[in-house]
Amino acid sequence: MTRRTVVGSTAAVGVAAVVTTGTPTAAVAAAADPSPATFLPADPLLHLLRRATFGPSPSSIAEIRKLGAAAWLERQLNPSKIDDRVADGLVARLPLARLSTAEIRARVAAGSLKQYSWDPMWQLGFAAVARSIWSERQLFEVMADFWSNHLNVTCPHGDVWDSRIDYDTMIRRYALGKFSDLLKASARHPAMLTYLDNRYSSKAAPNENYGRELLELHTVGREGYTEADVKDAARLLTGLTVDTKTGAFRYDGAQHATGAVRVLSFRHANATAAGGEAAAVALLDHLATHPLTARRIVTKLCVRFVSDTPPDSLVTALVKVYLDNRTAIVPVLRALFTSAEFAASIGAKCRTPLEDLAATVRTLGYGPATGGTKFLESLYWMARDAGQAPLGWAPPNGYPDVAAAWASPSGLLVRWNFHLNIAAGWWPDTLVKPANLATGMVGALPATYGALIERTAVRLAGIAPTAKQIEALADFYGKTPASPLKANDPAAGWMYPYLMGMILNAPSFALR
Repeated sequence: MTRRTVVGSTAAVGVAAVVTTGTPTAAVAAAADPSPATFLPADPLLHLLRRATFGPSPSSIAEIRKLGAAAWLERQLNPSKIDDRVADGLVARLPLARLSTAEIRARVAAGSLKQYSWDPMWQLGFAAVARSIWSERQLFEVMADFWSNHLNVTCPHGDVWDSRIDYDTMIRRYALGKFSDLLKASARHPAMLTYLDNRYSSKAAPNENYGRELLELHTVGREGYTEADVKDAARLLTGLTVDTKTGAFRYDGAQHATGAVRVLSFRHANATAAGGEAAAVALLDHLATHPLTARRIVTKLCVRFVSDTPPDSLVTALVKVYLDNRTAIVPVLRALFTSAEFAASIGAKCRTPLEDLAATVRTLGYGPATGGTKFLESLYWMARDAGQAPLGWAPPNGYPDVAAAWASPSGLLVRWNFHLNIAAGWWPDTLVKPANLATGMVGALPATYGALIERTAVRLAGIAPTAKQIEALADFYGKTPASPLKANDPAAGWMYPYLMGMILNAPSFALR
């Protein structure tokens, strides 16, 4: 944290309070909370962008206004048709973030990579930042993040040093496919088998860790199973392991516990060791299509895209879509984003720290550095300092996605600091931005301070500030809204980033 970061953020705190409520700092505590929806424009296109992406960017706003909501959504639901050369080029700068388990082990054997090295996992985290900000396949990236969180394998994590990159590749393969396929691929992936200890489970000593999380976190939920279900699931999953020589998935029939099992309404004779893998796959298919799983998955999608407490009418309707389409996710997303409940949910979600970071760069329209990866590393550390390093949640339940989990004064201050740092170009200092920030954001310099403030707010937050907010922001510069603005005024030069930062600190930007 630099001195000017502290000074700038501290000076802006009082103004930010006014931007938030329209009242002086001393009166904030007594002010009645306005509806969150009033902080955002009632524009359905911007609403869709805020929810289905990591934040609107100038180019995505132009695109959705040209295509319309329906065509834009269909394009995003077919990501292979979208040219993503910028994000692909950034990931290409992180070669370790694309390696398979076999390739990582080959590099270890050749001596170019140390055994147990975390470097590939760090690069995967940096790649996640790059994709969230600069990918054109935004809905795909949101869903890849959603599933990585739902089927969490912490990254970096020492035990999955060789398999976590390949696990990410698997998640991305099924991110817009069927949940049943994703669940089966996860259950037989070395990273998941290692992370939740199933690779060490045997018929002599079944390990219940993966069996429990499979039921509680990945499928039916805490209220849907009993301890007897966990024990039988653990027995049925024995034999799903990892080859110690290759690091690849292997089914070991010699370690499979045979004998009849019952998990919820699933029953299987499980008579032979040779048939153990097929029996486990049958259980996974049963769980993926279970009504409780349907409700759990759909509810989590609604929490991600609609509200922290989604309406039961929408959840019930989407459960039917999920089951009718045999766990396919695209029909569920299409129905969700075109629902009346979604349309009515403006202001009902808050951004997480990672989203706030990505949305900051996206709304500014800054491009990636022309070379190197230090800027990606800097953005990653910013997200980590705010509490949400990409893929980095330690427990198996994934990062929380409700506002209460992220509400804290210290967390807010971290966000305010990176708003200003990024906007000003202090850190990272290599992002591609306009030579003149003021004219780069609003075009020709307006005649008054009030006009500059209003145009900047509309450009960055999509909504004009109130008269009181404009007055407060002008007062930050010792001016009134009607004060004439000169090209050599600090407010249009070295002090302009403070205006950008204060607008990004407002509730309109904190909302998803």
